[in-house]
Amino acid sequence: MDLELRSNAGAEKKLEEKKEVQKKIIPDSQNNGKISDEEFSNILKMVSPGTNLRAALDGILKTGRGAIIAFDNEYLVPLIEGGFRVNCRFTSQRLMELSKMDGAIVLSRDIKRILHANALLTPDSKIKTSETGTRHKAAERTAKHANCLVIAISERKHDINIYYKNLKYALKNTEEIRRKANENIQLLEKQRELFDNYIDKLNKLELRNYPSLHQAVFVIQKGRIIQKISEDMKRYIVELGNDGTLLKTRLKEITFGVEKEINLVIKDYTNLDVKKSKILLESLSYDELLDSENILRTFAYDKLANLEPIKGWRILSKTSLPEQDIAKLIKETGSLGEAIHSNIRLYFDIIGEEKARMFKDEIEKIKLNPWQLK
Repeated sequence: MDLELRSNAGAEKKLEEKKEVQKKIIPDSQNNGKISDEEFSNILKMVSPGTNLRAALDGILKTGRGAIIAFDNEYLVPLIEGGFRVNCRFTSQRLMELSKMDGAIVLSRDIKRILHANALLTPDSKIKTSETGTRHKAAERTAKHANCLVIAISERKHDINIYYKNLKYALKNTEEIRRKANENIQLLEKQRELFDNYIDKLNKLELRNYPSLHQAVFVIQKGRIIQKISEDMKRYIVELGNDGTLLKTRLKEITFGVEKEINLVIKDYTNLDVKKSKILLESLSYDELLDSENILRTFAYDKLANLEPIKGWRILSKTSLPEQDIAKLIKETGSLGEAIHSNIRLYFDIIGEEKARMFKDEIEKIKLNPWQLK
């Protein structure tokens, strides 16, 4: 009788703990279920090729078994029922062996230890889920309930799904990721070629004192497209792990200097605050970037209009003058045309004789070889 009472009391205590966790977590996960880019990147790194965890996941998949693997936190503990405590060092082989049992496996957050095996996860059944299978329903609900990472492997569909907060992400195989990454690199190379061509045309026009809003829009358009494709590439590189090293190097080469050029074009051509124009540009989708009028609006232009003389931040930054001296030149001369075509004595008064002579020499070389501006 005493044993039965103690057992009932223990069960009631565990139920109360579970209810308390639900009170704390469910409102938070509903309101704050968004995942940051950093969190997503860290998750992808955990399961990237070359890691012991990925080796175990791929091993389970190859043997035709399914599994549900949760990562421990303080809110997950009350949701664990049954099974047995393992508390051993994590290895790929041990995880694969324990997956032969039907229940969930719980790992420590740092993936150093296997804590539980063959456990039953008991998230709130009222939490909405888009899944149909029992294992995947439990995985999605647990991730939302406890704000923890859960991985579900399907032996029937032969796939791996990651759940974290409100995120569901299907893990792709390495060959598929590599194929998409290589396609994106080829697209980036083409876009960079177009970007450089538009920059060359803009250089020549500005040096002749004919600033072109039309060309500036093309530069911004191609530059932002490069940046958007690069964001996808960064995710592929993280997913590839060690296999993505060469792609990472190539991505850096292709995108070098693009962000700086975009920022300086904005600084020269926008009628708005520079930061506001950047925010508006970054909010444009890929399809919206293809319409020049959308880019014009981020500069506070309704259409391609006649321009006032531009300040010349971009061209002047190609010289060795520090930013504060460029600012002085722009303030005193008022435009790029005046800044690069004035008598050298004007520069003496603004930035001093030594800097003025060096600046004049650099500008003359730029005028003669505008295609060398990078």
